[in-house]
Amino acid sequence: MLQFIRAKFIIPISAALGRETRISDGYVLYKDGQITEVGAYRDEIGRGLLEKFPGQVKVVGLKKSHAQTLEDFVRLEGVLLPGFIKAHGHDHESPLIGLVKDAPLTEWLDGAVNIFGKFMIEKKEELIELLGVTPHLATYLKARVDDIYYGITSSMVHHCNYNKYNVGSIVEANEKAGTQMIVAVGSQDRNYYEKILDTPEEAVRRLEENNERYGSHKRTSIIPGPDQFFSNGPNLLKALKGWANKNDTLVHIHSSEEYNTTEWFKKEYGMTPVEYGEKIGFLGPNTVLAHQVHCTERDLDIIKDTGTKIVHNPLANTILGSGMPPVIEMLEKGIEVVISTDGSGSADNQNILSAARLASQYQKAFYKNARLLPAQKVLEMITIEPARILGLNSGSLEVGKDADMVLIDVRRPNMTPSKITNVLENLIWASDGSEAQYVIAGGKTLRDDYKFTTLEADQICSDVQKLSELFDDYKEKTEQLAGTGVHQEA
Repeated sequence: MLQFIRAKFIIPISAALGRETRISDGYVLYKDGQITEVGAYRDEIGRGLLEKFPGQVKVVGLKKSHAQTLEDFVRLEGVLLPGFIKAHGHDHESPLIGLVKDAPLTEWLDGAVNIFGKFMIEKKEELIELLGVTPHLATYLKARVDDIYYGITSSMVHHCNYNKYNVGSIVEANEKAGTQMIVAVGSQDRNYYEKILDTPEEAVRRLEENNERYGSHKRTSIIPGPDQFFSNGPNLLKALKGWANKNDTLVHIHSSEEYNTTEWFKKEYGMTPVEYGEKIGFLGPNTVLAHQVHCTERDLDIIKDTGTKIVHNPLANTILGSGMPPVIEMLEKGIEVVISTDGSGSADNQNILSAARLASQYQKAFYKNARLLPAQKVLEMITIEPARILGLNSGSLEVGKDADMVLIDVRRPNMTPSKITNVLENLIWASDGSEAQYVIAGGKTLRDDYKFTTLEADQICSDVQKLSELFDDYKEKTEQLAGTGVHQEA
């Protein structure tokens, strides 16, 4: 069946139509998960569809099963744009919102992330009995709820630490939700909690096994995701980069995120993480670095010359006091940079429009230049640009692209007035992130007039509430971890 959506405004961010094109009263037609038409709506469009496809057009927002009259092509009072793309995140962090705040990254990792992973493994059977599903699946399902709530239809998930042992659960959560996901399977062989260290052979074997099991899934793919440069030695990194090159995939890693860790690395290795990555042949067009906050001029030149990509995560970088990367210098050099949210534990939400806003506001204030990173640019940095970097057939509304879309309700007080001349700007400067009324991924409606259709959101949130409360009890009774160790030495 053909599917049709009509909106008061459309921002297609399309190469064919022009990235800055804005359409009043527009429509998108899609079939079998792909877009077949995009344009301005006229009654002739509706009549033609009724004549050519009688009883075959399903209209988003229409209570009937299909359009029967011209009046059935209802116009939604919102702005339709490509589904948001999160190029770096962690689906294991949703139960950690609000924990270990006002602390630097390494203390937060030990006090929240690492010990939470230990908790879920040690208490797994007890938690299964309580929840009816594994605690990992409950956690990853909540992350899918979070993404859909904010209009995120695709993501690259850095699935590191204890979570590297539970790839099957995150794939199950993604397939159930109907979103699209690249799972960067983690590894580390040094400077980390000793019980989860790998050999290069173990890390590659885990990657191979998961790719064999899940690599053929339509909306899920598997890539290497070594945790950080300081926790992965050269042999392990070379092995994973080689696997990525051989299998034509991306490889994803944290880099130069926190000041003390970066300084420790420079002292220990006699070079920056980026220089180290270049030396061992790890950087390149298929390498995506998360954060890259602390840079030298030499680092920027290396990143540019190797074609390495950057994912900027302003919410987490500010909350954790890590600093902010030189985004403007990166862009001026021609380095490809996109914006993301990081995990819910570090960023405390998945409001990707808020991330885009903060990225722009910081640079405007820092340089005292209001013209930097305008709304159009940062919107592209959460749609069409990450789609290109990640190799996804989405990020814009144009013929042949995946039908991944979000309809933002413009009737809310904070979005009023919205008109063709300011609707894009309102998305960045006025939205609070809760206005995603309809979310469509691969042609499937995941959120229908604010209601989740593929996930039992209330039950999932209840499960994670229980999980979080039990985790508090566990933390009081167990030995605290010091897994990263770098903050103790710096």
